[in-house]
Amino acid sequence: MKPLTVIGFLGSTLDASKFGPTRWNKWRPSVGLCMHPDLRVDRFIMLHGGLHRRLADYVIEDIGAVSPETRVEPRLLDFDDAWDFEEVYGKLLDFARAEPFDPEAQDYLIHITTGTHVAQICLFLLTEAHYLPGRLLQTQPARGAVSAAGTWNMIDLDLSRYDSIATRFAVAAAEGQSFLKSGIETRNPAFNRMIDEIEKVALRSRAPMLLTGPTGAGKSQLARRIHELRRANHLIAGPFVEVNCATLKGDGAMSALFGHRKGAFTGAVADRPGLLRAADKGMLFLDEIGELGLDEQAMILRAIEDKVFLPVGADREASSDFQLVAGTNRELGETVAAGLFREDLYARLNLWTFRLPGLAERREDIAPNLDYELDRFAEREGDRVSFNKEARERYLAFAVSPDARWPANFRDLAASVTRMATLSPRGRIDLECVESEIARLKRLWSGAAESDGLEALLGGEAAAAIDPFDRVQLAEVLRVCRASRSLSEAGRTLFAASRLRRSSANDADRLRKYLARFGLDWGTVSAA
Repeated sequence: MKPLTVIGFLGSTLDASKFGPTRWNKWRPSVGLCMHPDLRVDRFIMLHGGLHRRLADYVIEDIGAVSPETRVEPRLLDFDDAWDFEEVYGKLLDFARAEPFDPEAQDYLIHITTGTHVAQICLFLLTEAHYLPGRLLQTQPARGAVSAAGTWNMIDLDLSRYDSIATRFAVAAAEGQSFLKSGIETRNPAFNRMIDEIEKVALRSRAPMLLTGPTGAGKSQLARRIHELRRANHLIAGPFVEVNCATLKGDGAMSALFGHRKGAFTGAVADRPGLLRAADKGMLFLDEIGELGLDEQAMILRAIEDKVFLPVGADREASSDFQLVAGTNRELGETVAAGLFREDLYARLNLWTFRLPGLAERREDIAPNLDYELDRFAEREGDRVSFNKEARERYLAFAVSPDARWPANFRDLAASVTRMATLSPRGRIDLECVESEIARLKRLWSGAAESDGLEALLGGEAAAAIDPFDRVQLAEVLRVCRASRSLSEAGRTLFAASRLRRSSANDADRLRKYLARFGLDWGTVSAA
């Protein structure tokens, strides 16, 4: 067994007694803990104030009489006010940091029976935070008998060691994970592990979280559930404020996010608080954060770090203490490389990044989500609808097959269930209804896959004259152009790799010449 060191305060009241043989009939905590045959104390670090030197010497002498093998080391620790939490915690922290602990060679017990209540609380907190590397020791007088030794027990702060508490924690953890999944019994192992990690972060960190993944993967719903989980655990008190950054364009973006003062611009007829102030003490969900302009990104970064921002037209800063969850379907790392997203903001958001997989990547979760969507339909419409056995088997066989693309992910699934439930007025979705829905989904997805919009833009004859190789490339260029706010922005995105190698001198001119090969210009493309 390793040597045992006990750390504790001298009890100015409990350890005091009159000198004489009657003192051995009294329970004195510091003396009593050294009298137990089943608790060998090799070293006792006794903390005391300067006013109690004489009592310390007296108690040390008695410990030597009952436990000669115990080496007592008195440590002077004076407080101006022993009930001042800040002072007591600070001085105990200094003591803990200066002490050369060696947990590999010694065991440590922290005696929390003596000292003021403030001192006992501080010892508990420092032990829980591992500044004091030991377990808690509690002593008390023996009940119904005269005993100078009293009784003792240890408190292990590793709560997983206590079966009943560990069981309750396991139940609470399962409830938290289920809560984030809206009660859906998902079966995808990677997704479940991610949700478990998100639940831990949501309950233990106020840092921003970044949810990535394709459109329709459930970022907005998950953000709302994170807010509700934090609120249920009293970690947040304010509202959930959601904004789709793709809808914030031009001068209105600043006003919507940060608010404005009356008269700040034409049409500003009254003060506007803005979405950041609306999220004070709550959570702000910035969906599609990659769509924000660089100026808005700079102000968001300052609001995250300093909790202050400047409303449009104001000469005084406003404040808001919000927690941030951001969402995007873009690869922000690539957007940073293209110069469209601030690197410092990305670094701030990238501490906790979680990618939500699309429905096609979680086909084993389609069945439980199918039941969830039927429940949502019943709550929304007040009409309970279910599948008959053959219809359910047929729908799931298609849904998990490679033929089911699910490009809009859970939005596709929700829309599909809504259609089938609506077209089944008797409350049962039958095989005929399912076959009709499968055919509808194939038509919808086939049309989305085949149409690249070139016929509408160039005309059927001109589009047909383009080689398939060039057509794929042109379709991607047009997609980027439509998602960009200017020719220069589109050029920076398309030629990001060239810009890093400094081999592209003018991205906008390079893009302009490419479009001209097909008889197109920026005005035509952006208008389309």
